[in-house]
Amino acid sequence: MIALGIAARFFQLQVLEHDLYRVLASDQHEVQASLIPRRGTIYVRDRADKKVFPVAMDRDAWQVYAVPREMKDKAKVAEEASPILGIPSAELLALWTPTTTYKVLVKDAPLGMVDTLREKRIPGIGVNKGLAREYPERGIGGQFLGFVSLNEENHRVGRYGIEGANDATLAGTYGSIVAEKDAAGRRLTIGDIQMIASNDGSDLVLTIDRNVQYFVCAKIAEAVRRFEAESGTVVIMEPNTGALIALCSAPDFEPSTYREAKDISVLNNPATFYAWEPGSIFKPLTLAAGIERGKITPRSTYTDKGEETMDDFTVRNSDKKAHGVQTMTQVLEKSLNTGTIHVQRLLGKEAFREFVVKFGFGEKTGIEMQTEAKGNIASLVKKGQIFAATASYGQGITTTPIQMVASFGALANGGVLMKPYVIAETIDPDGVVTATKPQEVRRVISERTGQLVTAMMVNVVENGHGKKAGVPGYWVAGKTGTAQVPDPNGRGYLPDATIGSFAGYAPAEKPVFVMLVKIDKPKTVQYAEASAAPIFGEIAAYLLQYYQVPPERPIVKPPPPVPTPPPTATQPSTSTTR
Repeated sequence: MIALGIAARFFQLQVLEHDLYRVLASDQHEVQASLIPRRGTIYVRDRADKKVFPVAMDRDAWQVYAVPREMKDKAKVAEEASPILGIPSAELLALWTPTTTYKVLVKDAPLGMVDTLREKRIPGIGVNKGLAREYPERGIGGQFLGFVSLNEENHRVGRYGIEGANDATLAGTYGSIVAEKDAAGRRLTIGDIQMIASNDGSDLVLTIDRNVQYFVCAKIAEAVRRFEAESGTVVIMEPNTGALIALCSAPDFEPSTYREAKDISVLNNPATFYAWEPGSIFKPLTLAAGIERGKITPRSTYTDKGEETMDDFTVRNSDKKAHGVQTMTQVLEKSLNTGTIHVQRLLGKEAFREFVVKFGFGEKTGIEMQTEAKGNIASLVKKGQIFAATASYGQGITTTPIQMVASFGALANGGVLMKPYVIAETIDPDGVVTATKPQEVRRVISERTGQLVTAMMVNVVENGHGKKAGVPGYWVAGKTGTAQVPDPNGRGYLPDATIGSFAGYAPAEKPVFVMLVKIDKPKTVQYAEASAAPIFGEIAAYLLQYYQVPPERPIVKPPPPVPTPPPTATQPSTSTTR
């Protein structure tokens, strides 16, 4: 019986626990390497050839490490290693404290350094293979991807963007060794020892189209330069599914060199992190609510007096003019603030707020990116008429670009708010693929209401302030917005700063995309019709060609422009938005 027990223990040691004891018998750096999981790869698709391309991936990298207990003369080792590593000898000595057993000195060492160290054979200095995060595609958008860094436990963790929001999926799990110890903390020679193996992370395939993403990132960066703007953002989504096609902002950063970012704020993704007062791109949603409740039709009229007074505040149209009797379609064409105030009054405060919430404002979309703000619609529960009135044309409430795109998606797809998503597939280490299913959040408006508002927005592009967003041969639906920027000191709005935006979709009847273009604080232009609208038009033309959408109508060559003197710049009032 005793012999049988010895034989069983021998089998356990020699066969079942062979890998465990091989690891425990090796150097500490080898133990560490065996317990580190490989992080999942992030891919984007290329619609043209249906292939996927890695945009974030692990690669083998050489690490240089130190084991101070193997150094007889630490000062001599520091002097010898210093010129090779490029680290001052005094700094190296400071790292080798009496309690230091193992220290990584260089995380991603060049091969020349590795070869030199191997040749020199410096006592206590060694090299081993580790893992480094690589971002092979430059200029594709660091803010939506995020990056990877080390935490306090020396574990790699995702920060910001896709990497941060999906860290648990990508990272896998670190392994560990648990052994019985004596009172002094030393591992017992005889005792239970357990090794928990590491598990590699899962791969992600994004909904982002590689070609469109490159084009959009280049286009928004060029627009920021052209208009001498503080920043700019573009978000493009499939209206019927909620899948993101492209998302990019400028200025941006490269994930592989994120430490070089001069301003830490550039790490945040403006499409999800920053909320702003959207201005007149909000007007179609107000009119949609009015039509849905049967309060107005596109042909309903009201008398525009040029201004409205309530709660001791006076709200004016952006052009400071009174237009007389106007239809609701003209309210959008001319971007009349008094028109949306009229509709909001017909709805009432509670019903208006109900539709604002239904369209997804004031709550996070749940997009798989860090970090997402929920915007602020708290003013809609305040007493007084002014708050709902200004909110009707997009001032006094805030939203994120991703929320705004999702709300316009509901106008485009027949009235259903879709949850935006950016992960198309998750592939676990065993190769099992889990596809993301489009998710309906709720029905907001009827299909008929969506069609009517779409037709009204086509008029904005054909006859109103959105002409430069048009694409020859196609019907484009959209709306401009030139929003004021709140004074950070709480003193109303800044007198010389605006945010131009254009939200819309095409083809109007059966949209293949919904898009928002946002230009922050441009210096060379004032209104969105001169900044965001033309950028929307340029990207829309590219998308319609890229998706091979046949023209809907004859392409008419526009007449040559007639030179006109530039308009006199005026400072926007509390109600300037169009």
